[in-house]
Amino acid sequence: MTPAPAIPNDIAAAFEGLPALAQPVLLRLRDLIYEVATMVPGTTVVIETLKWGQPSYAVPTGTPLRLGVTKTGVPALFVHCQTTVVSDARLVLEPYLRFEGNRAVLVPQDMPFPEAALRQVIHAALTYRVGR
Repeated sequence: MTPAPAIPNDIAAAFEGLPALAQPVLLRLRDLIYEVATMVPGTTVVIETLKWGQPSYAVPTGTPLRLGVTKTGVPALFVHCQTTVVSDARLVLEPYLRFEGNRAVLVPQDMPFPEAALRQVIHAALTYRVGR
């Protein structure tokens, strides 16, 4: 497994601005995004930027992912609301994950980190194409 690259200063500042309890979960999600991206054919680079003040991860093969917290402070993986990534994941992963609407996968700190299920969601986003 190739480790995620060093965190750019602007992204690090965004993580530091998030609730302290959420930071470890979100940093773990960041690592997972980079790890899953290495397994997606055609993905040679992950573009890490800030979108709406949140760390965002884009690849040429799919839809971007953002990391942040919900209004109630729960760490979350956000996906573009007009994709079917979250609704598709809800159909098969609801016993393992919690969701908010059609745009967020929640990763509460009061439960074990659902790595296998999150890998599936991340892979689906990184390979999502409109009109598939």
